[in-house]
Amino acid sequence: MKPGHWPELTRDLSGMLRDLRTGSPDVMKAFSAMAQSALAPKALDAKTKELIALAIGVATRCDDCIAFHAKAAVDHGATEEEVSETLAMSVYMGAGPSVMYASHALQAYKQFAEAKQPKP
Repeated sequence: MKPGHWPELTRDLSGMLRDLRTGSPDVMKAFSAMAQSALAPKALDAKTKELIALAIGVATRCDDCIAFHAKAAVDHGATEEEVSETLAMSVYMGAGPSVMYASHALQAYKQFAEAKQPKP
């Protein structure tokens, strides 16, 4: 993954995931159902759940997870302050390696937020 190209990464990954769904439809359908159930707003709203997923993506050092959940955090209205606090918790729990991946997550959030802004 080239640093600084998070929206491009999500587009590329979406294509690869379509291929995976074609090759393993039952597994991917079950995974999708699990994701929908986990993300359904209940005691926690969808934005909070996406922030948690972003923190876990940092802690597990998953750039692909960071890309998708940074985008979803933007789509659910997360502010940069909320993302920064989420990443601080991830760094606290994951130490040095999480610091490096937190920088990825903040860059991804900023790129998706910028892309969502109306163009003059």
